[in-house]
Amino acid sequence: MTRILGIDPGSQRTGIGVIDVGADGQCRYVHAQAIVLLGAEDFPSRLGLLCETLDALLEQWQPQQVAIETVFMDKSAMSALKLGHARGAALATVVRRRLPVSEYEPRLIKQSLVGRGGADKTQVQHMVRLLLKLPDAKLQADAADALAVALTHAHMSATAARSGLTTDQLRRRRG
Repeated sequence: MTRILGIDPGSQRTGIGVIDVGADGQCRYVHAQAIVLLGAEDFPSRLGLLCETLDALLEQWQPQQVAIETVFMDKSAMSALKLGHARGAALATVVRRRLPVSEYEPRLIKQSLVGRGGADKTQVQHMVRLLLKLPDAKLQADAADALAVALTHAHMSATAARSGLTTDQLRRRRG
């Protein structure tokens, strides 16, 4: 069994999703939540809160692998910059624990789960519920996105193992 932590970084909310992947490739839901950062006093405090909370979740859930969404260019350069800071804080927290990290572009995550890179959030959430057998579960959007990142990593890892490639090689071929 492999435990994967998916991270959907954000400067206001960071999604966290934990799944277990069996030797047969079956994915099982373990945990999902959004780390709400809006209550922090200022932006640096948000980043501190993100690191502290993520560190506690890493301790609690003990993942063996981590997958994180890459930064995409939003309408605002300032929003993209803040997203990059949050992503960097999350990466630094994970790397301090010497966990292997894989990075996936939003388009690849959508393509992996829904079949097309332009899928909307509702379609991604629907597929997350189906794949993890959570049909009645209300999933917060950022938490569902984090589970989608973890599921993408599980699928990419299985495909890479079958093809003899690393997940990075496979991702570059598909990207």
